[in-house]
Amino acid sequence: MRIAADIAVAFSNTRIMVITDSWFGNNGLWKPLHKKLGQWFHMISRLRSNNNVFDLPGARTKSGPGCPRKYGKKLGNASSLAVIYKHLAKEYNVNLYGSNRTVVAYDRVVMLKTLKCAVKVVWVYRKTRWIALFSTDLTLSVQEIIEYYGARWKIEAAFKELKRDIGSADTQTRHPDAVMNHLHFCMMATSVVWIYASLLEKTPSRRHVVKGRNHFAFSDVRRLIAKTALDDNFGILCPVPRKSALNSLVTILLRIAA
Repeated sequence: MRIAADIAVAFSNTRIMVITDSWFGNNGLWKPLHKKLGQWFHMISRLRSNNNVFDLPGARTKSGPGCPRKYGKKLGNASSLAVIYKHLAKEYNVNLYGSNRTVVAYDRVVMLKTLKCAVKVVWVYRKTRWIALFSTDLTLSVQEIIEYYGARWKIEAAFKELKRDIGSADTQTRHPDAVMNHLHFCMMATSVVWIYASLLEKTPSRRHVVKGRNHFAFSDVRRLIAKTALDDNFGILCPVPRKSALNSLVTILLRIAA
């Protein structure tokens, strides 16, 4: 939550879209960020099967005592509605996990009491299962909601790279500042690896070839950097101690991380 708020400050008047799993897709995350960022903050998450959804409130036809209704009639939970809406689902072409796929989905704008606002829910049907996704941004299309949520897996993969490959979970420090510094250095190292990969003219070859996968892995880029580090010209980036390091790239990155 704090990171999202800091990012929003750095990029003012820019829409911040947070993608979460069902564990964080609730008012505990939505309320404080929406209160602070307002219309610039939106969320895409997975709806739990037992979450009840409600119809949009109808227009008030006559004046009377009490406040206008905030919710329409109860439609049911996500699980029961998945059965009802299945015959209404349509096919959509989306880009998921690096390839174009055809998915069957149905969408509807409803009220969600857990967030106390209107959301667009997309039921995605597989052969034997289904999942329900929701977005607080009602302008997003079905394809965009599915693709944005599918991209969340890259974030999970990044956490694994950060913990296992870079070693953010192996710190022996105990002081909060030391722990944060260690994490910042690990995140810096991960960022440098992917920046290096984005500037390559040729796609790195996979060390462990997987049928149907053309994209390279994080370990492939690290292996390529290790090979490049043995080159004589690598000293331009990492000068030896007896030379001035004021203009080196490493010095700049260390200053940023600190």
